[in-house]
Amino acid sequence: MAAPKRGRSASAQSKPGRSLALILIAIVAMTGGMFASGNKTPRLGIDLAGGTSITLKAKADQGSAINKANMDTAVDIMNRRVNGLGVSEAEVQTQGTDHIIVNIPKGTNSKQAQQQVGTTAKLYFRPVLASEPTGSAASPSPSASPSGSGSPSPSSSASAKEKASSSSSGSPTPTATATSQGRAVTDALKADATPSSSGSPSATSSPSPSASSSGGTAEATKLQAQYAALDCSKPDQRAKAGTNAKPGEPTVACGENKNIWYKYLLGPAAVDGTEVKKAQAVIDTQGAAGWQVQMTFTSSGSKKFADITAELAKKTTPQNEFGIVLDGEVVSSPFVQTAISGGQAEISGSFTQQEAQSLANMLSYGALPLSFKEETVTTVTAALGGEQLHAGLLAGAIGLALVVIYLVAYYRGLSVVAMASLLVSAMLTYVIMSLLGPAIGFALNLPAVCGAIVAIGITADSFIVYFERIRDEIREGRSLRPAVERAWPRARRTILVSDFVSFLAAAVLFIVTVGKVQGFAFTLGLTTVLDVVVVFFFTKPLMTLLARRKFFADGHKWSGLDPKSLGAKPPLRRTRRPAGPAAGSVDPKEA
Repeated sequence: MAAPKRGRSASAQSKPGRSLALILIAIVAMTGGMFASGNKTPRLGIDLAGGTSITLKAKADQGSAINKANMDTAVDIMNRRVNGLGVSEAEVQTQGTDHIIVNIPKGTNSKQAQQQVGTTAKLYFRPVLASEPTGSAASPSPSASPSGSGSPSPSSSASAKEKASSSSSGSPTPTATATSQGRAVTDALKADATPSSSGSPSATSSPSPSASSSGGTAEATKLQAQYAALDCSKPDQRAKAGTNAKPGEPTVACGENKNIWYKYLLGPAAVDGTEVKKAQAVIDTQGAAGWQVQMTFTSSGSKKFADITAELAKKTTPQNEFGIVLDGEVVSSPFVQTAISGGQAEISGSFTQQEAQSLANMLSYGALPLSFKEETVTTVTAALGGEQLHAGLLAGAIGLALVVIYLVAYYRGLSVVAMASLLVSAMLTYVIMSLLGPAIGFALNLPAVCGAIVAIGITADSFIVYFERIRDEIREGRSLRPAVERAWPRARRTILVSDFVSFLAAAVLFIVTVGKVQGFAFTLGLTTVLDVVVVFFFTKPLMTLLARRKFFADGHKWSGLDPKSLGAKPPLRRTRRPAGPAAGSVDPKEA
């Protein structure tokens, strides 16, 4: 039993270079990635680098009252939209009874965040009754194909291709003002004049007998006039298109495709965005290269989606299309060939990664209970934060200097191992923080700096535990090389327990808190994990190598491992047991 143990110890002791090479390669690779990405410094929080402050005022125009519950819900949704994992240091808080202040640190895409915080993200699936390009593209060439080339293949998901040919398929004739087009619009509106309160697609399947009533005809005529006069190439008309449209009534809307604006006449909503259970941005591997948003519907939404696609598949262009309407704008209008079931849908096309993730983000976190009006957008300076950072860094430098002085005075030669380990830990922390900025939006604020300073003590504590275990072994009379190996299992257990407690405290703090405290907790947890990595892959292998050097192995008085100064016992020796009584008279326990 003893021989294999000595063999394993010798094997581990003879290959410390592997661990040192591994951590060196990791540092070089991450440093190269940091320079290649152009993020050479950690992204700073709003208190250190300044940023943008947005003031939003709530409006009760969605049937919801402005109260504390709705304001708190809005703050929670906005915070999740712009703050992701809670480490980007964006701040969202209420001010008074009807205002919300959003502080976005410098380095964040403030324009995108500005759009996300106040966007209601109302998503509807509406059947398309008519569509055509507007502006300079209002007169397509006679050779334009009415069916389009963006038809999705029959599958378990709806592929919403953002292609001009698919969207322009709403005009069966080349001329937008042709009589046939006008009749098609009129017929479609008559067929849809009686809205379905449940949002069922059956409202567009056949003309209702009540559609000929004076009220329905008046509404149809008014909507037809709006559609005819709508020019989506003009921003002011786009902003007013479909204003205050109810889900259960037909409406007009605009949508952009390949830099061309199209106008749409849409039926009542068949599926509500609240019935989207999950949305995520993924790479489109089956269609054209690009990004798409995959959506999973709830059980009720899945049934409604299957019903609308089954109904639309029976119709001809453009009434076999459904418009995906987000906040009054048609983001895509695919046409359906067969009924699609399974509760899955995809919005794909010319999305960039940022656009797809932004859309998926808004859909995943739901709609705001209130609508908001942007009142002011101001730039926040970092003058006060800069002074505090200077004071914090000065305090950290003083603390680090005191730790180094203590290590040199008490451990002498061993302080070289401790300082080298601290340097490696600092390099890893800096590089990882720089990479986490663009990866997850991590921003370094003042509490996070405090967490990094606290980590110096945690890291130094791990070295001290190991060094004291080695010294204990030398006091027992062992030489340095076996002392290093025998001390490691005990020190390792103590270090892991200590770091686990620190990491557990950081994790709990991160989960139960919000705002800047999360930055402190995240940094503390990160540096605690790095402490384990450094001790296992750098400190222990380096100590194994130094134990082979004469300066440390012979116990030089400046090595910090001098047996005489440590009060070591004489070397352990085997002595012959003195002769005793006959074997038969020896007590079994003593034997």
